[in-house]
Amino acid sequence: MYINVAALFLLPNQQRAVSMEFFLLQAGKLNDASNYLPIALQLIFAIGLVGVIIVGSSFLGPKRKTADKLVNFESGIESQGNARQPMAIKYFLVAILFVLFDVEVIFFYPYAVNFRELGWEGFIAVVLFVTLFLTGFIYIYKKGALKWEE
Repeated sequence: MYINVAALFLLPNQQRAVSMEFFLLQAGKLNDASNYLPIALQLIFAIGLVGVIIVGSSFLGPKRKTADKLVNFESGIESQGNARQPMAIKYFLVAILFVLFDVEVIFFYPYAVNFRELGWEGFIAVVLFVTLFLTGFIYIYKKGALKWEE
């Protein structure tokens, strides 16, 4: 039950005391552990359903192992060579840099939506952000992290 706290001050003194007492009693019940019971039940149900589906599929699914089924399959291309051969670190470096700069660009969206409300303080913060962003990009470029051929 919700009580309008502002309306309590418009009531006469005797009614205000009774309503305030009721409000305080209700506020004490808001943080009971019983309020989290539906969340706990939903989590238990979800975890139980996943377990039942996994166990059920292992019992009910077909178990015909053939040579064709046991061959590694990737994107419709037959495997060639050893999968354990070393790979150039440049690929991982470019991938990490892409994710890093991609996440940084995402931070421009809230500013673009609220630029009028943020005013000059928000503008200065975004200019500082862009300056740090470009400084990091220039550093990475000068270190040669984006040169793919080397």
